[in-house]
Amino acid sequence: MLYLLQLKQVLLSDKKERSFKVAITTLGCKVNFFDSAAMGESLRGGGFEVLPFPASADIYIINSCTVTESTDAQSRQLIRRALRMNPDAPVIVTGCYAQHSADAIAAISDRLHILGNREKGDILTYLRNITAGSQRIVCVSDITCVKNLSAPPLPSSFNRTRAFLKIQDGCNAACSYCIVPRVRGSSRSIPLEDAVENITSLARSGFREIVLTGIHMGAYGLDLVPQKSLLDLLQHLAGDERLSGVRIRLSSIEPNETTDELIDFLSRSDLVCPHFHIPLQSGDEIILKSMNRGYTPAGFKYIIEKLASSIPGLNIGVDVIAGFPGETEAHFQNTLRFIQDLPIGYLHVFPYSRRPGTPAALLPDHVPESIKKQRTAILREISLSKKKRFYTSFLNKLLPVLVEGKRDRKTNLLKGFSRNYIPVLIEGPDELMGNEIKVQVVDVQESSVYGEKA
Repeated sequence: MLYLLQLKQVLLSDKKERSFKVAITTLGCKVNFFDSAAMGESLRGGGFEVLPFPASADIYIINSCTVTESTDAQSRQLIRRALRMNPDAPVIVTGCYAQHSADAIAAISDRLHILGNREKGDILTYLRNITAGSQRIVCVSDITCVKNLSAPPLPSSFNRTRAFLKIQDGCNAACSYCIVPRVRGSSRSIPLEDAVENITSLARSGFREIVLTGIHMGAYGLDLVPQKSLLDLLQHLAGDERLSGVRIRLSSIEPNETTDELIDFLSRSDLVCPHFHIPLQSGDEIILKSMNRGYTPAGFKYIIEKLASSIPGLNIGVDVIAGFPGETEAHFQNTLRFIQDLPIGYLHVFPYSRRPGTPAALLPDHVPESIKKQRTAILREISLSKKKRFYTSFLNKLLPVLVEGKRDRKTNLLKGFSRNYIPVLIEGPDELMGNEIKVQVVDVQESSVYGEKA
């Protein structure tokens, strides 16, 4: 192909003068963002210059998502945008949309190379083959047969405030609406010793907050021999002197995996941030059963209330799906009443998205898009109200805030997050960046919180 021949000529003529620029962009979950960081680290180690999208580059990588119809569309938009940005540049599409819809992507352009989720771990080899002038690569292997997860390369050249670490991938659950197990495979964990070593390595590199991520993080360690658990990992980290001055944040955990033993540990932990994201999806028992979620509203409420009463200042976010097939107005009102009474700080709201190949796609009584949109808007208003109420409860109180490495674009104030995930804007010098400081909350305006260094 002409563009490959042109690229090969450029590589041969310029290889001593410059490294080649790769721009990476990412859609979807924190796990996908970690995967992109790992790909970037691998490519840097191989001599490529890695840039954020949409910088001008010689090669583009789209790390895609397929969790909803909307993310499919966003993935296609990014693919077409990359194709326009440099008519001679190869574009590599990887991630969950590539895993699920390789044929549809291939039809967009013959300039596209397609790699599945398994292949993205060997991105350097594939990129070297592509830049050497190989033919078009379409390689999407069966992710469901992958049984092991190795410790990924760690970032070495990013802002030293916060790092994400993937300790688990894949999912063994069978939620009726979810395509993720088909594109991510079964649950796999990195060995506990590797997880501890990576976490302490990140701490040595200067990161002050480490976010543990996974597709089904509460299942961490269940596939290991001998079997381990998320609690085992956290107990290994607790008291480790190498983590002095570092805080650990959990990205998400399922309600059924929030055990009494885990809650007891978290209530006594100074290491783990008092901020949890726990998916609810619906507050109606009939809809939860249709979703195959494995718990009832009463069981969910018990867990949330126990967490809130055990951990002072705890901020809990929950996921909610609006307009699941068969959700009547009565079911929706049950969800609204249920959420109003929960001691939570915010919602992540998603309109139901039909995913071909999932059991929910075959259910009758799909909710019209206009009604899904209305219900989504109502839930998001509730989220804003709960968020402001939670933020306001800390007015005139002190919070430990980790100051980010960049100022807020709109106000030019320093910005940071408290341990319980309240975003705070602060006046102060750049020298405070990367430090956790005591901040007094002095004002709350809508979703903006203002503080002063104590």
